[in-house]
Amino acid sequence: MAEETEEPIIRVRGLVNRFGTQTVHNGLDLEVRRGEVLGVVGGSGTGKSVLLRTVVGLNQPEAGHIEVFGRDVVQMDDRARRELERRWGVLFQDGALFSSLTVAQNIEVPLREHYEMPLRLMDEIAACKVGLVGLPEDAGEKFPAQLSGGMRKRAGLARALALDPEIVFLDEPTAGLDPIAAGDFDRLIRDLKASLGLTVFMVTHDLDSLFAICDRVAVLVDQKIRVGTLDQHLRDDHPWIRAYFHGPRGRAAHPEENEGDRAAAAGPAPLPVPSPPPPQAGGRWPASA
Repeated sequence: MAEETEEPIIRVRGLVNRFGTQTVHNGLDLEVRRGEVLGVVGGSGTGKSVLLRTVVGLNQPEAGHIEVFGRDVVQMDDRARRELERRWGVLFQDGALFSSLTVAQNIEVPLREHYEMPLRLMDEIAACKVGLVGLPEDAGEKFPAQLSGGMRKRAGLARALALDPEIVFLDEPTAGLDPIAAGDFDRLIRDLKASLGLTVFMVTHDLDSLFAICDRVAVLVDQKIRVGTLDQHLRDDHPWIRAYFHGPRGRAAHPEENEGDRAAAAGPAPLPVPSPPPPQAGGRWPASA
């Protein structure tokens, strides 16, 4: 199990991403430490998913330097990229499962892409990953359409873990989940990080996830990024960061703050409502006075 260290496993320097006339990132610098859970947040259009896709080589930046495991992601050839892809797994927001394949077959896709191994061994690995993410044993035989939203997220995570990666990239992993399922998924990520020594790069809008499992948080603002602990961000006076962490939804996710504000906003407590008298014999309620 790898513990969190100061050693950066991902380095981004001077990143520039533009789409037409819109500049999303301009001179962005970021380091992700080995063994940490880094939450990435920002307003709509700030390029959270673009940053993730750029780091894993799915988006070509206009400028900048990106290293993962000390390897240059931007300049590497296809062979080197395939070698690097064996060391990370990606869970996209919609799960990106193939609807025509069973869960087990979906998990086996990266195994087929990167290795030559007997079908029986692939089946055993798929079954192991199904159990690892907390899915029932028979889930491997089902198709994605037969699963709930939370189970599909877990199936997508199982596929992301198929190659025993060192880094897992998660794009909005709790989006679309009810609070209970989202909390269960947070605990799963936390437990997997602890037991497998994972480094987790997580794009999210979910404040509860930030407070539950993230070691540090990277906030995309002004085409750049600010990285720190939650306590540091809570003291940040940047207008967007302050609104994000101290606004109405921020207070809901950080209940120990602003209790007085919430009580004042709620107004005086309502007067107690007396209980109705019990019914008379025969099940009828007495007439009003």
